[in-house]
Amino acid sequence: MNRRPLHPVTEDDVRRYEEDGVVCLRNMIDRDWVARMYDASMRWMASDVGRIARNPDGSGRFKINTFMCRSDEDFRAFRDESPVAEIGAALMRVDQVRFWYDQLFVKAPKTSAITHWHHDLPYWPFRGSHLVSLWVAFTPVTKATSGVEYIAGSHRWNKFYRAVTPDEDPAYTDKTLEPCPDFSDPARRADPALRFLSWDLEPGDIVCHHPLTVHGAGGNESTSRPRVGLSIRFLGEDVQWAPRDNVLKVPVPPKVAPGAYPADDAAFPVTWRRARASAGS
Repeated sequence: MNRRPLHPVTEDDVRRYEEDGVVCLRNMIDRDWVARMYDASMRWMASDVGRIARNPDGSGRFKINTFMCRSDEDFRAFRDESPVAEIGAALMRVDQVRFWYDQLFVKAPKTSAITHWHHDLPYWPFRGSHLVSLWVAFTPVTKATSGVEYIAGSHRWNKFYRAVTPDEDPAYTDKTLEPCPDFSDPARRADPALRFLSWDLEPGDIVCHHPLTVHGAGGNESTSRPRVGLSIRFLGEDVQWAPRDNVLKVPVPPKVAPGAYPADDAAFPVTWRRARASAGS
C-alpha cells in the first residue's frame, strides 16, 4: 500500500485548487488501499452506526459515518499511512497538517436521497483558509451514481450558508445564516457567471476542495452499484478554533482557547510533517 502519492501534486494542481476551490487528482491511491477501504466502508454500511437517509418508500439508503478512525484500525491506518495527509499539505502549501476528521458516504443502488447544495465550513468549529477536504473514490463514480458537482470559485464568494444534513437534522440548523440556494435549478444552471465542475472518477482518484466551495450531488440511479467515497479533512497553519452551536462536535474536546491555533495533539493529531520542517523544530 502506497505511503506517497502515486503521482506528484504539481504546481498546476495547487494553482487550480487555489483558483477554483477544487481540483481532481487522478490515481493517487493504489489498488490495495482501495480494496481494503472498500471492504471497511461496506462493513460500516452494514452497521447500525451513523446517519441514514432513505427513499420516501423506505427503500435505498444513504449512509454517513464520521470519526471512523477513532475506533477502526483500517480507517486509522488510512489516515496515518496513506498519502492523503501529504496531498493535503501540498495543496495548502504548508509544512505540516493536523487531522480533523474522516467522513464516510455510501449511497446504495437506487437511492434517491440527494446531497443538498452546501459548503463545509459552517458545519465545523473553525475559521481560517488552511483547511482542505479530500474526497477519495473507492468505487467508480459518475453523475448517474451521485457524482459531486462543485461551483468553481465559490470559496471566494464571502458567503457562509446555513448547514443542512441529508437527514435534515435540526441540530445543525443555524437560522441566523442564509440558506444555500438550490443550484440544481435550471435558471441557476443557465447562469453564465457560474461554472459547474464535476468528474467521472475511478477508484483511487481524489477530488480535493476548500471547505467554502459550494457543492452538491444527486441520488444514485444505478440498479447495482453503490457509490462509496471517503472525505478526510486536514488543518493547516492559519486555522483558529471557533466553537459554537450547530456544528459538528469533537469526540475529544480540545484544550484550546477560542481564536487560538488548535495545537492539541489528542484532538487534532499531526499526521504529516515535512522532513526539513521537522529537522528545524
